[in-house]
Order: sequence, then C-alpha cells, then structure tokens
Amino acid sequence: QVQLAESGGGSVQAGGSLRLSCAAFGFRYSSYCMGWFRQAPGKEREGVATIHTGNYGTYYSDSVKGRFTISRDTAKNTLYLQMNSLKPEDTAMYYCAADRTWTSTCSTEREYNYWGQGTQVTVSS
Repeated sequence: QVQLAESGGGSVQAGGSLRLSCAAFGFRYSSYCMGWFRQAPGKEREGVATIHTGNYGTYYSDSVKGRFTISRDTAKNTLYLQMNSLKPEDTAMYYCAADRTWTSTCSTEREYNYWGQGTQVTVSS
C-alpha cells in the first residue's frame, strides 16, 4: 500500500520561497506518476506539476511554469516541490499524489489513487 506524507508548508511573503517534501512509502513497481496538486478555498483542485519516476519527465501548469520545480530523490523516496517567486494566488493546500503508470508521460488529468494529507502554503502580499 502506497503512503504519502507531505511537509514543508508555511507562511511566506510574496516573492519568497518554500520547498515542499513528500515522503513516499510502499512503491513496488518501477514506474509511477507523482504530482503536486493544490486547492484554495472555494476553488477546484488544480494540478501544479508532475514527474514520471521512470524517465523523470516533468510537466508544469502554466500558472507555475518558470517559478516551481518538481524533483525526486530516489534514494530517499522523497518528492520535492521548490517554489520560488511566490505570489498570493499560490496560497492553497498542497497535496502530493501518486499512481502506478504504464505510460511515458504523466498528466495532471489522469487518475491518482494515492494522496497525502496536504500541507498549507500561505503567501501574503
């Protein structure tokens, strides 16, 4: 059973940086899609970034491209999201997600069966 645990959220002023971490446990296969999603109050969940654990291909939403970087440390089984140049509109609960994949790309629109509990990011102006 895959388990995910996020950490690293907090409060920061606009223009600042945060790094989110997601410790992953229970991976049994070689290829998973892993991603970061966020949800602000009153808004739909938004896919932020994804990474393929087999080929390390990445995807970013237009709203974070050039500011956020997704990465994975295989030895530590940990997923990261480095967030720079943060904006107040980045304020949301951020979730780590994962699912086994048989494809070479990872969309934010695909189904993810494993989710973490979330970590809050608040950016003040």
